[in-house]
Amino acid sequence: MRSSPAPSRPKPRSPYDELPRTPANFQPLTPLSHLERAAAVFPDRTAIIHGNRRVPYADFYRRCRKLASALSLSGIGKNDTVAVVLANTPAMLEAHYAVPMAGAVLNAINTRLDAASIAYMLDHGEAKILITDREFSATVGEALKLVKRPPLVIDYDDPEFPQAGACLGEDYEAFVAQGDADFSWRWPADEWDAISLNYTSGTTGDPKGVVYHHRGAALMGYSNILAGNMSRHPVLLWTLPMFHCNGWCFPWTLSVNAGTHVCLRWVRAGAIYKAIAEHGVTHLCGAPIVMSTILNAAEDERQSFDQRVTFLVAAAPPPESVLAGMAEAGFDIVHVYGLTEVYGPAVVNEWHEDWDALKGAERARRQARQGVRYHALEDLTVMDPQTMERVPPDTLGEVMFRGNIVMKGYLKNPDATRAALASGWFHSGDLGVLHPDGYVQLKDRSKDIIISGGENISSIEIENVLNRHPAVQFAAVVAKPDAKWGETPCAFVEKRRGHDAVTEEEILAFCRQNLAKFKAPRFLVFTELPKTSTGKIQKFVLRERAVRL
Repeated sequence: MRSSPAPSRPKPRSPYDELPRTPANFQPLTPLSHLERAAAVFPDRTAIIHGNRRVPYADFYRRCRKLASALSLSGIGKNDTVAVVLANTPAMLEAHYAVPMAGAVLNAINTRLDAASIAYMLDHGEAKILITDREFSATVGEALKLVKRPPLVIDYDDPEFPQAGACLGEDYEAFVAQGDADFSWRWPADEWDAISLNYTSGTTGDPKGVVYHHRGAALMGYSNILAGNMSRHPVLLWTLPMFHCNGWCFPWTLSVNAGTHVCLRWVRAGAIYKAIAEHGVTHLCGAPIVMSTILNAAEDERQSFDQRVTFLVAAAPPPESVLAGMAEAGFDIVHVYGLTEVYGPAVVNEWHEDWDALKGAERARRQARQGVRYHALEDLTVMDPQTMERVPPDTLGEVMFRGNIVMKGYLKNPDATRAALASGWFHSGDLGVLHPDGYVQLKDRSKDIIISGGENISSIEIENVLNRHPAVQFAAVVAKPDAKWGETPCAFVEKRRGHDAVTEEEILAFCRQNLAKFKAPRFLVFTELPKTSTGKIQKFVLRERAVRL
């Protein structure tokens, strides 16, 4: 446990403190410098693959500077917001560099949101420019009718995969062409300057705008390289939406090692296998649903590849059967955990070599833990949110974060910012335990704990049991109101292909065999689970359904 130094008498100023901070020995950290270096050192190395298009680092850097210049010519400057509604395309990668190069803040909006949500974000973030893909023109067009302050709209028409959507504004390529390839882009005056704005899901009210700074984004570059076991020149396949926590900061990360971005407009099994085989993909990221897409690929969609591929997976730890299937298919799993407020992944299950010998349940228990702090995170622990004291090992408490990859705060929401960062810690709202070896394991979201007859029941514990059943593809457990017990667990299950004959009673009996009696669900519904665009199960939808059962 860390402690503060004991108070002492003031000392005379030390000669060490007399040494000056000057531009020669101190520069604000920014991920923009990663791209500048990659373009200088590896100008001819491929930075982006998209369809038949290949973009070397020199051209990538040049286009980013042209876009930054064009934005500046349009009046964009420090702290202005530029919003984008884009698929995983070169334009999205260009925006991640060009917008902050102009001194502005990038707001990458979820492409699957409804018009009202997009309009809210455009207004709340005060976007001055919106770059939007024609694929999403119908929804974006409706959103623009709702906004109070319409932004300048720029249409991106993907040259590799042209879309039939309507044109809503200026042409992207024509807009970029106005810019200067030698534009002297803006280095942040302060590494605390905002670099991006990301909205939370807003399932319990208006979404909150999470603000990242240049320092955190730069440090995530190094941390992602280490956590993802990335060697020189990695090749990343974009199965994770870049709008999700800025693609966990990987649009900036890959420039550290001059890696290659393989854009993937739509996450489809055949396209995933084809890209891995053709481009020598070494890494991909995503939720467990991407694993399901890979493992359930039809025979004619599969292609063989020689390299091992590292898959960084977030959300709930995958079942043992899924991990075994991925290993057999050629993938090595790195389990990470985080939230929008901590730049995406901030915790990694660092695997120890001596755990390789573990078998069955013991190995699964190790894999189920979220892990230890990222290299760029200064502290991670489990605390009592009332006393703000660290709880003893294996005692339930709230997972809390402290460090340089914690958000600046919530835009225009000082009350929520103060609550989230109270007492010098970011309060995650996740409940977990800290094992004696320092590894954190989640037990539930605070709002997902089921209180039945005065007993706290972890929905994650029940889900872990359900996921061990061979017929279960996905499982989610929520509280169902109960006149006698207050609440009781209710399970929603999506069946695995080929297991249509399994019954509710078979799976409920399996739960009773593997859980304490009071924890076993009494209600089970077979259904396709509602998921977000990043593969997370929308439990708030299931809670509403459970009330009506």
